[in-house]
Amino acid sequence: MIAVRPVTSSSAKARQYRQEQLNGEKPMELHQVRYFLAVASTLNFTRAAEQCNVTQPALTKGVQKLEQELGGQLIYRERQLTQLTDLGKEVLPILARTLASAETARRRAKEFQRKEVAPLRIGLAPSISASLILDLIAEIEKFVPGLHVELREGAAETLVDLLLEGEINAAMVGDVQDMPARIDDWLLFEERYVAVLAPTHRLANRPSIGIDDLRETVLLERAGCDVASKIQRSYFHDEPLQLGHCSGHDLHLQHMAAAGFGVILAPEHMPRLPTLKTIPLEGDPVSREVRLLAVQGRRYSPALDAFVKVARLRDWSVEVPRWGTPHATLPEVTSAPA
Repeated sequence: MIAVRPVTSSSAKARQYRQEQLNGEKPMELHQVRYFLAVASTLNFTRAAEQCNVTQPALTKGVQKLEQELGGQLIYRERQLTQLTDLGKEVLPILARTLASAETARRRAKEFQRKEVAPLRIGLAPSISASLILDLIAEIEKFVPGLHVELREGAAETLVDLLLEGEINAAMVGDVQDMPARIDDWLLFEERYVAVLAPTHRLANRPSIGIDDLRETVLLERAGCDVASKIQRSYFHDEPLQLGHCSGHDLHLQHMAAAGFGVILAPEHMPRLPTLKTIPLEGDPVSREVRLLAVQGRRYSPALDAFVKVARLRDWSVEVPRWGTPHATLPEVTSAPA
């Protein structure tokens, strides 16, 4: 009797493979991926085995097991001709990324265990410039070897969620609605909002700008601005704002303001292009508090402990102009357009 094996679709093969995994069969192993990548780069089993420092039979067996796991032939071999099959070409970049990621994870884990890397993930609300924490990072690097800082940007509420999930270690934010009880927060400083505009703008020569002037001015919108609703609710009531272009990046808005497209309402600490002017708003009607957040009761790493202490002890008037000081003292950005 001749047994006829039914032809199965790729989706059926995938379901079969998942079921085999559930039944206890081994998934693909990294050494199998490494063997395949070596053959793919050399197109020669002997040289690939030498490259992987294994015998040729061991390498061949590893590649065959990988083919079984993926449900198809990856390498076509006929006498002296070795080449990738269509399936092999399809999975090659995926497996290359998989191996690279695994090796990176292994290397970072070893560095972490040897304390060669001290990770610190800091979240910044969109309207808070990274320039505020550069000196803090430089100070911490003096006594935290291997400091590796990752900056994340997001809305204040999003950063609170990331804190609770452990995705970031600390955050600097403005206004936050309904702060969870599990979050520690410390006031760092208070600052006003000012008008940032081109020297050629019709309001550029005013000593200050009133709310009535802003009602008749096109404002450039900062996506995710933490005080936008406060500005609208407190100072413009039910009157629609004349909103112009919008961007999630301050530098993009500054270039548009420099080109004369409108006025930006920005926090006073924000670095600005030298081609822009900063003018106070009459009566300083818009202000916000900048706060440092961390999770209560969670063990601090040396890097996080240092960051919290340095941030809380810092004299922020060095970075943020005091109310009433000349605006010419604001820091400026000299970078080329993005």
